[in-house]
Amino acid sequence: MSSNMSSNMKGKDVINFQGPSSVGGGSRSPIDDEDHHLNHNHNHNQHRQSTAAPLSRYESQKRRDWNTFCQYLKNQRPPINVMSHCTPSHVLDFLRYLDQFGKTKVHIQGCMFFGQPEPPGPCTCPLRQAWGSLDALIGRLRAAYEENGGPPETNPFASGVIRMYLREVRDSQAKARGVPYKKKKKKRSQLKAAAAAAAVAVAVAASSSNNTASDGTSRFPMQSSS
Repeated sequence: MSSNMSSNMKGKDVINFQGPSSVGGGSRSPIDDEDHHLNHNHNHNQHRQSTAAPLSRYESQKRRDWNTFCQYLKNQRPPINVMSHCTPSHVLDFLRYLDQFGKTKVHIQGCMFFGQPEPPGPCTCPLRQAWGSLDALIGRLRAAYEENGGPPETNPFASGVIRMYLREVRDSQAKARGVPYKKKKKKRSQLKAAAAAAAVAVAVAASSSNNTASDGTSRFPMQSSS
């Protein structure tokens, strides 16, 4: 057995292996040597994990979100396998389930504060997950699904149904809280118009300089009337 263990061990473990030794009047068994080998590998793996670079904030959050979603599917009756049986409907159920942990006040149609971004007082309207939080969550879960072996063509988080749901949540929260989501688009169009106007001004200035002689006189002087 000792010769078989020597042939199975490789690298530094082969060099350190000394065979059975006498300790306290007894001999060290091959099982003890195997335990020592396993403990050495375990300690080595722990050292590698402790010296590995820490995950970024995004990667850590993505891992937590993925584990939370997988646990949510496991708690269903019957349990659902995320890779083989998860559908966009399950994702929608998960997003609605998260609303109970939301912190964003979304005013209902009959509330006196409906459409006010900063209401002056409290009300009994429900708390929901903010649209921005749900949109970022879906982005992380979509990436995690494919990183864990899911095919992109069947990614339930990239479904058009999910995009439509997020759009509806965004629009409904914009009306309820008075958040002008289209304001950013307006600013972007204004910036484009300003850039276009600046380009035209530069072109006009360049054309004017080309039509001016080096001494400051025009290359195309007006003819004096006779």
